[in-house]
Amino acid sequence: MTGPVVEVDGLRIEVTGRTLVDGVSLRVHPGRVTALLGASGSGKTTTGLALLGEYPEGAVVTGRVHAPGGAVGYVPQHPAAALNPARRVGALLRDIARLRGGGTAEVCEALRRAQLDAPEEVLRRYPHQLSGGQQQRVVLAQALLLGARAIVADEPTTGQDTSTKRRIVDELSAVVRQGIGLLLLSHDLDVVAELADDVVVLRAGRPVASGPASQVLAGSRPRLPATAPPPGTRPAAAPARPVLGVESLDATHPGGVEVLNGVDIEVGAGECLALIGRSGSGKTTLGRCVAGLHRTYRGVVALDGRPLARSLRDRSRGELAAVQYVFQDAQASFDEYRPVGDQVARAAVRLRGAGRDEAGRVALRLLAELGLPRALAARRPAGLSGGELQRAALARALAGDPRVLVCDEITSGLDARSRHAVLGLLAGLRERTDLALVVITHDLAAAEAVADRIAVLHDGRIVEHGATAEVLGAPRHDLTRDLLRSAGRGTRRSRDRPGR
Repeated sequence: MTGPVVEVDGLRIEVTGRTLVDGVSLRVHPGRVTALLGASGSGKTTTGLALLGEYPEGAVVTGRVHAPGGAVGYVPQHPAAALNPARRVGALLRDIARLRGGGTAEVCEALRRAQLDAPEEVLRRYPHQLSGGQQQRVVLAQALLLGARAIVADEPTTGQDTSTKRRIVDELSAVVRQGIGLLLLSHDLDVVAELADDVVVLRAGRPVASGPASQVLAGSRPRLPATAPPPGTRPAAAPARPVLGVESLDATHPGGVEVLNGVDIEVGAGECLALIGRSGSGKTTLGRCVAGLHRTYRGVVALDGRPLARSLRDRSRGELAAVQYVFQDAQASFDEYRPVGDQVARAAVRLRGAGRDEAGRVALRLLAELGLPRALAARRPAGLSGGELQRAALARALAGDPRVLVCDEITSGLDARSRHAVLGLLAGLRERTDLALVVITHDLAAAEAVADRIAVLHDGRIVEHGATAEVLGAPRHDLTRDLLRSAGRGTRRSRDRPGR
């Protein structure tokens, strides 16, 4: 094709009198990248889904969406939603390949093109046995198998370590060079600047700038919030007695696949430990063991020196409240039929025994602190953007007044302003509540902002563990040095921030 593979003209989407998208026009051409840029809730995902003919329930739609190029593939921000949890990855992808006369060889090639190493191993796993980054690349492989002429990539580098992000950018570039048109929805200005030919900037659903990427980004960057995280708060010394203790932890997936081997960590009151490492290194599995969400392990997970039951179903209400987990895929963790504010309040009722009125006040206060006003609290999850839902999930975890909080890539879907607010809230919570915080992240700047210590995981083992300034400033392990180089940081010693 010489013309556009996707055309959008004057798209307007309203739901119950509320305008989600207003006057959006764009073109996606073969072999070119059009980027939609904007803060959480600006209408990027709503616009992207319109290309697939998907709209919110009860939507009133005007304008025109046309895909003369045929099939449009979609890589969602929350990839687990596009995968069947009851089917192995291999069964799902082989079914797709058969539709186009292919088989296992084509499936493995699609996985390799999506930057997934060891595709044969991935094919044997269920989606929940993959990291968020691996799930995202499986969904990209689905789109490639379907032979899409256009792909909508919704935050495709979100939740990825820096080296994997680099590979995903390279892969998307390679896909585009094959004549596929790409609509990129992203908060990442660096990724947009590298990939995009054309950019449309959305604010509250309306386009406020559009044109060639070089021109739009040159005008937009000064107006966008700073990407630097707020300064962290560091205790002068680690507490003598850990709140959370993990000893000799060996974890497996069904079938005996080893995920973690001999992991030991401790986190004290008011302390933050960041877990970093490449996708698939075992970070999320470690967090899930702590929270009672992964029970196939040997070893001990202890709260205040007392071993916790492996499964959350066997933990007391007090223990459930004490250890809270914020999922990377926030959307999947909410009931789609109930208002978000009610679900946050319900956590305060169930976990801390709050009365209904008190729980409502707690929910609104926590949501407001995270930039979600009362009007958003009254909406169902489908009425919030991915970034807004991620902040609501954090508020719900905090409603239980936890002793230990495990945060799995909670800044990965946020624009710079929201990311700044979340990191600032976490830093403040540690000072006010002596919260023991475990942050699973690929974002080294976020780890530096809030973490006292960093543990680097590789193939299920901790290969480096120490004070944040030492690990990021003078790493001892080759993997840590590679992560820093991939992030463009070198190995200069990090600047210490003031203690408490």
